[in-house]
Amino acid sequence: MSIDLSSLSFLVVEDSAYMRTILRTMLQGFGARKIVEAEDGASGLEAMDRANPDILILDWVMPILDGADMVRMIRTQNNPYAYIPIIMVTAHTERSRIIEARKLGIHELLCKPISAKALYQRIASIILQPRDFVKTTGYFGPAPREIRGHKKNWDGNSIIGEANSATMV
Repeated sequence: MSIDLSSLSFLVVEDSAYMRTILRTMLQGFGARKIVEAEDGASGLEAMDRANPDILILDWVMPILDGADMVRMIRTQNNPYAYIPIIMVTAHTERSRIIEARKLGIHELLCKPISAKALYQRIASIILQPRDFVKTTGYFGPAPREIRGHKKNWDGNSIIGEANSATMV
């Protein structure tokens, strides 16, 4: 199934110029025409107003302000972009990082090296399977996906850690 991305705007926040080029080229290949880039989290926050993005793609490890800190700043209810879908890109995929990513309130996690297919699948998931947002004392972000064999529990502590890393985000 092909999704028309031509009307969506993307903000790519990545410190590596090479990775930004790869991500931009993939997005353009999918039909995206509105792509704004930033080289770190601080510039990414500044670019949010300029880009008014529909989807944010950001690297986890960056100088000045990393991806996790940027997500923490965005996922506050007074932020105009609090509900933006976020795809976090990282080479660090150990279980603790995946759990932290989920606690941060990202929509999708994408492992480096990335493939066009994997990126497209994450974007398609955001568009075709939108999730409601949940606010608890310990969590603000998209409702976690239902995990087979576990009932939904929206308390900010117990929605994390009940699943294996393959189904975390």
